[in-house]
Amino acid sequence: MKKKFVIIGGGAAGFFAAINAAELNPDLEVMILEGSNNVLQKVKVSGGGRCNVTHACFTPNELVEFYPRGKKELRGPFHQFMTGDTMEWFENRGVSLKIEDDNRVFPASNSSQTIIDCFLESAKNAGVILKMSTRVDTIKKSDDKFIVKTNSNEFIADYLLVASGSNSKVWQMVSELGHTIIQPIPSLFTFNIEDSRLKDIPGTSVPMASVKVLNSKLKEQGPLLITHWGLSGPGILKLSAWGALELFEKEYQFEIEVNWLSKKTETVLETLKLAKKEHSKKQVILRSVFEEISKRLWEKLVLAAQISSDSQWAQLNNKQLEDLAKQLTQCTFKVNGKSTFKDEFVTAGGIDLKEINFKCFESKLHKNLFFAGEVLNIDAITGGFNFQNAWTSGWIVANSVGS
Repeated sequence: MKKKFVIIGGGAAGFFAAINAAELNPDLEVMILEGSNNVLQKVKVSGGGRCNVTHACFTPNELVEFYPRGKKELRGPFHQFMTGDTMEWFENRGVSLKIEDDNRVFPASNSSQTIIDCFLESAKNAGVILKMSTRVDTIKKSDDKFIVKTNSNEFIADYLLVASGSNSKVWQMVSELGHTIIQPIPSLFTFNIEDSRLKDIPGTSVPMASVKVLNSKLKEQGPLLITHWGLSGPGILKLSAWGALELFEKEYQFEIEVNWLSKKTETVLETLKLAKKEHSKKQVILRSVFEEISKRLWEKLVLAAQISSDSQWAQLNNKQLEDLAKQLTQCTFKVNGKSTFKDEFVTAGGIDLKEINFKCFESKLHKNLFFAGEVLNIDAITGGFNFQNAWTSGWIVANSVGS
């Protein structure tokens, strides 16, 4: 009689574990229980609908540095299944991938549907049973088996994988099995800012800014994007991931300082003084001195430095030049709340990592109970790293069941 491997959650980690387990163990019955009538929803919306599969960082010790939570625990697993292995896995199934300039990896088709189709076809070919609209109500341990009751049926599992992502009901069930749940809080979010300097210029971006949270050690660098509601872009998203716990404690009310140029104030002031000499008869507001700063943002910062729209460079006094330099390098904003980054919702928090054996992603409390993906207290910055955690954990679980 075939042993049964039941997976709770039809997301990235669940599917990856299911496909690999079924291919490695033809004698294993593999079943995915998905509560909704859709699978792989996060894969669908990731990377703006293109699916940021992984990141072109090929050294485990470097890769773990992108994980605010899980860094220490993932080092060993990444030596077992790494970003290069992910790329090879997809290429072997006919999915061409490409590495973009920022090292993010996408399907060459630029469509997440390519990845979804690959998973659905691979799962079908491997004989994976997919139960849609099957909501798990309880998980009970009985001798060496797991009894999973759903809204439609009861399933008995020899091996159970919980890969349900950020699902509070499933976390509750896992806690009833004795596991500790670290309070889930948002990670990867944008900052809500109401400020005249950002008003009416959504879509404006700068290629490399520095952002720091005042009265804190939090600081990050990266591209910045002005939105309808405030600030976004990789610089802000990285800051939100590393500062997830601290910013939660601040109830998302804090001040930031933005250096739009990532240059010293003194250096910028010297450039402005030079501009005053070279463009003395020209209006300050008409043209940005720095190619990184768009005309629209330049206009806002010039006016914020109390320089009138008809002022010529020759008319500026030292204080105005200093104020403009500060707007460019020490621009403070009051953050009042956060917004989800696109449709990608990532949480910090989940199952306590101390209770997991990371050689096989198995529970230390219950033999043959496994966890993969975001259900664990592991999260990363944006760039394909959260998916890599899903692939690595799913692959290792697949190699651990049935053996």
